[in-house]
Amino acid sequence: MPVGSQATVKSLTPDDLYGIGFQMLLANAYHLYLRPGIDVIHESGGLHRFMAWDGSLLTDSGGFQVFSLAALRSIDNDGVMFRSHIDGSEHRLTPERSIEIQETLGADIIMVLDDVPAGGSDSVRVRQSLDRTHRWAERCLRAKQRRDQSLFAIVQGGGDVGLRKRSAATLASLGFPGYAIGGLSVGEPKEVMYRVLEATVPLLPSDKPRYLMGVGAPEDIVEAVWYGVDMFDCVLPTRVARNGALYTRDGRRSVRHASFKSSWEPVDPDCTCYTCRTFSVAYLHHLFKCEELLAYRLATIHNLSFFHRLLLEIRAAIEEQRFTSFRDEFHQRYRRTNEKVRLEQRRTRCEM
Repeated sequence: MPVGSQATVKSLTPDDLYGIGFQMLLANAYHLYLRPGIDVIHESGGLHRFMAWDGSLLTDSGGFQVFSLAALRSIDNDGVMFRSHIDGSEHRLTPERSIEIQETLGADIIMVLDDVPAGGSDSVRVRQSLDRTHRWAERCLRAKQRRDQSLFAIVQGGGDVGLRKRSAATLASLGFPGYAIGGLSVGEPKEVMYRVLEATVPLLPSDKPRYLMGVGAPEDIVEAVWYGVDMFDCVLPTRVARNGALYTRDGRRSVRHASFKSSWEPVDPDCTCYTCRTFSVAYLHHLFKCEELLAYRLATIHNLSFFHRLLLEIRAAIEEQRFTSFRDEFHQRYRRTNEKVRLEQRRTRCEM
């Protein structure tokens, strides 16, 4: 799912996204609640009509955004009090209020409000967040009224495999129509994330969607599918696109680099997206150097096309029972971002 936190995938139109092949987007209840406000969206006929998107929509409860505002919020067992990052106004978010907001927005899939522990939290804080997340999930189930929306639970537990297993088993027993794994890719090493997925995903019902929240590096998608994950969202493809980082099967390439000034090939000769069919990497280099707005649009089209094609290839490999070889070949070819650089970038993003 491309991320359209504020009812838009930055620089693209719904027709662009349809053209690439996407059928589902993510929007964020926290951002839309603050601006333009759920009353405005309700008056427009709901979020689908407001953003002119006829496909499916998922709204995040806003829990991650609220809990990332450490200096602007206080939490108790009933809910969270937070101040808007826009104007400093004070707001109260409870599980019941989160459901009310998401039912008013009208997405097809909505998420429970969970307590997201920061990366590196001690065991006391992680256990506290786990118990709170489970109680809040039950309250969200009781508060839900609309029958045309699916409510997904969110597994928490930090990097503690035992707590993750407990969370998965507890939430699976409540009979949600789908399950998410949250609280990962918040600064932990990839090996920790993979270990958690390996232990947790098999405990979630295999006949219901299993959704890994906020994870979107190509190598992580391939590994998560290996462990049984079905759904993904992440701002990474669109965010790095606006910085001039474009994905290829060999890894990310920065088109801002001087070496591309006179490169007349497309950024990825194997790609058939509009950007690669039409423009050279030299032209993209020029656009980014001049800070032309078209640069962001063309780079975003390419990156989202790369991810869409990757998922189609993964699906075909699974259907043809050759995913093991596909996984091996992918990792042999794809050059991952340096781990130290990745963790520093993630830390910076989490602090923003």
